[in-house]
Amino acid sequence: MISSSQFDRKVRPGLVTYDNSTWWVMFALLINLGLLGSTRMSPVVAQDQFGQGTIVPGQVVPNSVVPDGAPTQSSPSYSTQVNPLGDSVDAGMPPQPRRVPKGDTWVETPDALLDLLQRGGVPESLETLRMLQRQSQLIAARAAECTVSIQIGPAQGCGVIITGTGYVLTAAHVAMRPNKAAVLTLADGRTVTAMTRGMNRHVDAGLMKIDAGQNDGKPWPHATLGSSDNLKTGMWCIATGHPGGYDRTRGMVTRVGRILDVRKGSVVTDCALIGGDSGGPLFDLSGRLIAVHSRIGNDVADNLHVPINHYDESWSRMDQGESWGFLPGFKPSLGVRGNSSDSQALVKEVNPGSPAEAAGIEPGDVVERFGDVQITGFESLKQAVSDTMPGERVKVWVRRNGNLVRVVVEIGRANDLY
Repeated sequence: MISSSQFDRKVRPGLVTYDNSTWWVMFALLINLGLLGSTRMSPVVAQDQFGQGTIVPGQVVPNSVVPDGAPTQSSPSYSTQVNPLGDSVDAGMPPQPRRVPKGDTWVETPDALLDLLQRGGVPESLETLRMLQRQSQLIAARAAECTVSIQIGPAQGCGVIITGTGYVLTAAHVAMRPNKAAVLTLADGRTVTAMTRGMNRHVDAGLMKIDAGQNDGKPWPHATLGSSDNLKTGMWCIATGHPGGYDRTRGMVTRVGRILDVRKGSVVTDCALIGGDSGGPLFDLSGRLIAVHSRIGNDVADNLHVPINHYDESWSRMDQGESWGFLPGFKPSLGVRGNSSDSQALVKEVNPGSPAEAAGIEPGDVVERFGDVQITGFESLKQAVSDTMPGERVKVWVRRNGNLVRVVVEIGRANDLY
């Protein structure tokens, strides 16, 4: 759906490129222990359309290690965590005995891995490395049940079920706009229908809900919710998704990596995102959901994820079907000017080289319909454009010399035009 390279890293099926730094660390570790070749970590990976690779069941792929001197930034402080179930857990603290968090992805962390969970770092022994592998396998197996592939028209992305009633977190650019019908594919290949709710485009957070009556009265398998308050550079993380769409023979794609940076609006990891991964979940080493895949940053090594706390802050508005804001650099543009006080959307100017010009819209045209939206004036046209994403193709009907003409516009990137 998104043509920009920041949203779309394409690979051939069966191939994902990984940063080699983690492999060198593990290679040196095994040499120092005199155990080179005694561990099995052969990755088999596959593709996606917004996000990335796959692991054959029973195998785990550690990606790159945080480089020395990587910038760090404290995670913002929030008063609450996203958790419609009313549970509150801290992603930076080890699981507490006799107090198991709600959700289906939580896995008790062995004592030997608690330091990696809380502070990150590199396993200091082959035994710890094997424990890390096993922990990742357990989490991936549980994550598969709540990681879904999302299809909205021709566009594809991912999501993660977070409640037994069927709420699904995804990226705003996957959900596109409120009240859009979506088809979700579950781990077993079964498809269910859902409707998009709202979205906070400032951070690329989106919400949808599975339509009722599709699970024989049983609760949906759902992720254990964590917090992004105490995330730190160097912490290990596990990314899952269905890059390129659901593939029964391949299954869910899993990547194991580390946090490179924590910012106010995003978590940066080395879990490479490919086309179709957007909206999928990012877990910590206890299987708690800490972020949702968003996009690729300015560097292809920067993979950006929406911190889970942003969903909590935006929950009420998104659940009510509101959408607001624009992701920096991704404000949609049509490329026309008009008078907001007019009672009709009369196009007075078409910007040269704009999406409107490319589609054949001309000065003097009156826009009457934009996609599914009836246009009553230039303000309603601006609102309709703001509900799209760059790269999206929209049918537009204009009145020209008394005739109704239909054109197809590919929405462009932001400037001061609409």
